[in-house]
Formats: sequence, C-alpha cells, structure tokens
Amino acid sequence: MQRASTAQTIMHNFAVATGLSGTSGEPRRYLWTDAFAVCNFIEFYRQTHRDSYLDIARRLVDEVHFLLGRYSDKDSRSGWISGLDEQAGYDHPTVGGLRIGKTLAEREADEFFDSNLEWHRDGQYFHYLTRWIQALTRMAAVTGDDHYQRWALELARAAHAAFTYPTEAGKPARMYWKMSIDLSRPLVASMGHHDPLDALVTYMELRANNSRYDSSFSDITLDREIADCQAMCAAKNWATDDPLGTGGLLVDTFRLAQIMAEFDNAGPLQLAPLLVDCEAGLAAFVDSGGTNQPAEYRLAFRELGLATGLHALARLQGLIEHYPNTFSLAAGDRRRLERLEKYSYLSHAIESFWLQAAHQESATWRDHLDINSVMLATSLAPDGYLLVGPVIQA
Repeated sequence: MQRASTAQTIMHNFAVATGLSGTSGEPRRYLWTDAFAVCNFIEFYRQTHRDSYLDIARRLVDEVHFLLGRYSDKDSRSGWISGLDEQAGYDHPTVGGLRIGKTLAEREADEFFDSNLEWHRDGQYFHYLTRWIQALTRMAAVTGDDHYQRWALELARAAHAAFTYPTEAGKPARMYWKMSIDLSRPLVASMGHHDPLDALVTYMELRANNSRYDSSFSDITLDREIADCQAMCAAKNWATDDPLGTGGLLVDTFRLAQIMAEFDNAGPLQLAPLLVDCEAGLAAFVDSGGTNQPAEYRLAFRELGLATGLHALARLQGLIEHYPNTFSLAAGDRRRLERLEKYSYLSHAIESFWLQAAHQESATWRDHLDINSVMLATSLAPDGYLLVGPVIQA
C-alpha cells in the first residue's frame, strides 16, 4: 500500500509540474515520459476505481497529441505534422507520428551532425513511438473507446512505413533510429538494438487487442508490419549491458508470454532464447558494479527501467506456473528461470536508492527530473505498464 501511495504522490507532483493539472503555466510534454505516465494513471484507476485517474490519463493523451502531433511554436512550420487540416488532424492525430518533445529544433538537412548535440534535438524516435502505441493500446483496453485503438493502429502503420527501409535482395529490412519531425529523412541511420523486437511485440499486442471490439479495423491489419519485424528478429541476440535495455527486454518477454497465454498467439518468437539474453544482461549489469557508484555517476531512469523489468520477471514466473500447458519450457530453461530469481533484489535496491531525498538532490536526478520521477512511479506501481489488457492477472 505504501508503494502505491508513494507512486500516486510522485505522479500528482509530475502532473502539476508539467502543466497537466494545476496552474503551472505552459505544458511540458515529452513522449517517452508521458507514455509511462499514461500507464501509471491507468494503474491508479485499476487500484482505486477513481474516475479522476482515468480522466487525467485521457487529458494527457489529448495534450500529447495536440502538442507533439503538431509543429512546435519555435518551428517555422505550423499545424499538424501529418499535413492534415485542423479537423482531420484532431480526428487522426497520430498519422504523421509524434515529436519527441526535445527543447532544441531538429537538425537541418545541410547542418553538420554532432552526435552529442543530437541527443538534445527534436525529431521522432521509433522506440518512443512504440511506447506511445503501447499506452494507447492500454487506454483502449481499459476504456473500451475504439478511438484509442484507431490512433494506435494509425501510429503503428505510419511509424513502420517511415522508419523501415529495404536492404539488398533476400535480406530483411532495417530500421532507422531517429527520423525528422515530418518523417521525410533519417536523422540517425543506425538501428536501435531492440527496436525490431519491441515493434513486433507491440504490434502483436495491438493486433490482439482488436478482438475486444465489434469493429475489426480491417483496413489496418498490421500483417505486413509484423512479418517485417519477424524477419528482422530472426536469430538475433538481444543481450545488452545497458540496464534500460535489459529492463525493456524483460518487459517484452513478459508481454509476449501474456499474448501467448491470453490470445494463444506468439508467432515464431519463443521465450527460451529471450530468457538467455535476459540472464546475460542482468549478469553484465551486476558485474559492472553500477549500483555501488554514488548518485552523481548513475542515471536513475535507466536503472528504474531495469527495476520495472525485474517486476515483469516475477510476474512472468507466476504466469508460467498458472498456464503450464501453454509454456512447455525444457528443464534447462526452468533452471534458468530459477537462476534469474537471484537478481530480484536489484529492484528493491534501485528503488530504495532513488527514493532517498539526498540522492534526488544530485545533478543526474535533477537534470532528468520528469523522466526519473515517472519511471520511479512506474517501478513502484508497474502493472499499468506491464499487463496486457485490463483483465489478465499474472
């Protein structure tokens, strides 16, 4: 109960500080942070059944679409980035993608590439768009409002079309990591390590969620997009020494397991190889000694992403036990799951560290205040982010 109360207080402060509620002035929207925030408010609604939490989630979605679905006031361009007129833009706010929400303008086509400066420039990130698709899918599942489902499908279609590109004949497509605001050119051409896997699981959850509606949205099936991602994911190694990446991998593994259990649909993806890479990532994080460093040398949101992933791991173990006929893990894979349990202490250690007021005085916390705060709340009350659909219990 204390964890939920703390998470709710954190999110109340975030809502006031970023202009979502209260009178703090101009709204401060950032796509990654706001996607997690939507899931957090959904979780508080699930816990308390207070409509006020669902109302603020709706308001956040609308605000993100109006601000990040349009060009910034600092941009020479104006209107919806999709190019639609005002009414059509309101009806289809995601068909042109959504801006990141960075403070600096995107790099001009003829401007020199500065890798450090690029982190602070606006544009569109594929892995931020998948987080927003996930948030919209959860809103659709919880509210039953098919507008959210439509917007998620339209965003998935637009993002995939813009970010993926063909390679030489006979080889799978690849993805750009960052695109311009209008999706006309790549800003960073390399592919994010987990982007194809994250896309595949996100598309599969979105497609499975169609079964909840009388309308099947048959005009957007995502079959081709899923096939592209399946090809990109074939025989890939997902292990990483980045704690946020390992946390995301743990979450995607749990999301996949839920799709397998609830919808009997996982395609060619299997849990066992993902668990191998999860174990490698967790071992690498422990070996790095990151949790022994002072706050000034740590990035809270990356560690809290790992903590959230460890909560997903605990729920995955329960799900596998609850559906023994769905998950036919070999003895070696079951032993791997048992070994993974030894890392569970990390979630509490990370949360406890960043809950301390002294550590929140560090520059690394203050410089990323919004994202750190929201990710801490997610780790403390993770089910709005972790659970596929409004009913399944892990």
